[in-house]
Amino acid sequence: MLEGAVIDRIDRRGKLMAIIGDDGRAIGVHLGMSGQVLWAAAGGRLSTDHVHATWRLDDGSRFVFRDPRRFGGVWMFASRDELPPWQSLGPDALKITPSEFAARLRGAKRPIKAALLDQGLVAGIGNIYADEALHRAGIHPLTQPSSLEPDRLERLGAAVVELLQDAVAVGGSTLRDYRAADGEPGGYQHAHRVYGRSGLECLTCGRGLSTARIAQRTTVWCPGCQECVQPVPDE
Repeated sequence: MLEGAVIDRIDRRGKLMAIIGDDGRAIGVHLGMSGQVLWAAAGGRLSTDHVHATWRLDDGSRFVFRDPRRFGGVWMFASRDELPPWQSLGPDALKITPSEFAARLRGAKRPIKAALLDQGLVAGIGNIYADEALHRAGIHPLTQPSSLEPDRLERLGAAVVELLQDAVAVGGSTLRDYRAADGEPGGYQHAHRVYGRSGLECLTCGRGLSTARIAQRTTVWCPGCQECVQPVPDE
């Protein structure tokens, strides 16, 4: 993959990374739930378990794609725009404006938690940050998106961007397998307000946190802090 090419740039949308050569060829890497791209200088050591692809550079350095739970993937195409997942993704969650976010979610006919996880609407919001963003914005995960005023959806969009920026600044959330490219764990798991805390007290109001499966994903929220304007049953 990309043999003989010079890496020109690396693009990203949501959880999909595109490594693009100077001849236009592109490798798409989707991290899925547990995937990692790890790098080591010449002579450096890298994990060898669950490694599905290895790239060797002219300077002797290497990077690998490691995916313990096998939810990720690697594709090779003639250009970035031909990568199968690229065109199906919505705008990147770190770059979307609050007004664009509101416009894309307003028509969703499903619980807002499910809409947040739909990578075709907005790319890059996973289960952790969907729960955390809804709590930060005070919105119940079963709320019908169309029942929210546009300014409320815009505030949720702004909360998503702020939350992701905060998480990126400390390397993301390491719960099981996730590591940054240098092998270091993230630190945002220590700032989670609701995710993974079912049954514990809300750090904002002190009420016990609730949990349910929404869109086939474990979801945690505070019944005191998160108002349900118009519920939609999870299908």
